[in-house]
Amino acid sequence: MTLGPRATDSQLRERFSTSARRLKGFWALYRMSRIGLLGLFLISAFIIMALAAPWIAPYDPRALVGFPFQPPSGEHLLGTDQIGRDIFSMLIWGSRISLLVGLLASATGVVIGTTVGLISGYFRGLPDSILMRITDLLITLPNLPLMLILGALIGRSMWNIILVIGVTGWTSTAKMVRSQTLSIKERPYVEAARSIGAKDSQILIRHIMPNVLPLVFANAIVGIVDAILAESGLSFLGLGDPTKPSWGLLLRYSNEAGALATGRWWFIIPPGICIMLVAIGFAFSSYSLDQILNPRLRKRR
Repeated sequence: MTLGPRATDSQLRERFSTSARRLKGFWALYRMSRIGLLGLFLISAFIIMALAAPWIAPYDPRALVGFPFQPPSGEHLLGTDQIGRDIFSMLIWGSRISLLVGLLASATGVVIGTTVGLISGYFRGLPDSILMRITDLLITLPNLPLMLILGALIGRSMWNIILVIGVTGWTSTAKMVRSQTLSIKERPYVEAARSIGAKDSQILIRHIMPNVLPLVFANAIVGIVDAILAESGLSFLGLGDPTKPSWGLLLRYSNEAGALATGRWWFIIPPGICIMLVAIGFAFSSYSLDQILNPRLRKRR
């Protein structure tokens, strides 16, 4: 009576051991890339800053703690804005919103794109035609005007920005997943699973999706960069949530205050540098992941 549970425990231990070996092997390949390590360092630094914001930010980002347009000093490291808020505190808290929007919007786009690509590539026929025509239509439309229209229609909030970026940023994932699905579904092990009566849902989840996910994951990292840049652009254009500071909102405030024309560099340069560094971090990590997860690229290393 105990053979079943023992066998189950043994299988679980074997799976855990296999996963641990794969993770160890993946890290061994990843740490060989200096670009990948630099990207991981930058991402980790900003994540730590976002998580530790309540403890490292000297002031409440919405509180009026000084006179307007104070220059950098020991009391205010990056000075104050046009109404007396501490820019350094707003910069630290803004990392939370920018990273959260980037991660959730990218995840939304990946889920939609992966679902569309799997269904379109596996079932073909009418579902493929309908889904790919919708995808082609969205690809032809310029992203920024479309996001501006959707954002203006559904209102200004962080969650609405995530939704807008997610529902307009899934098309490249869908195309990639569809092409991979078309290739994988013709492989012998998928044909064998179909011949023994496996359901379509089982084939998709157990046989096709695991082979598609690594490339989807690498593509999602690039999607985070696009989402952070999109959030910054939308906030700069006035569609961001004014109650939640982000780097894009800081750039909007600096533009309204004429920081560039009046030489108040401490207002406009720091958020721009943060956006640039986090974009570089994710881009470097995506490059290294693509080198590891794509066998053809790995052979060229």
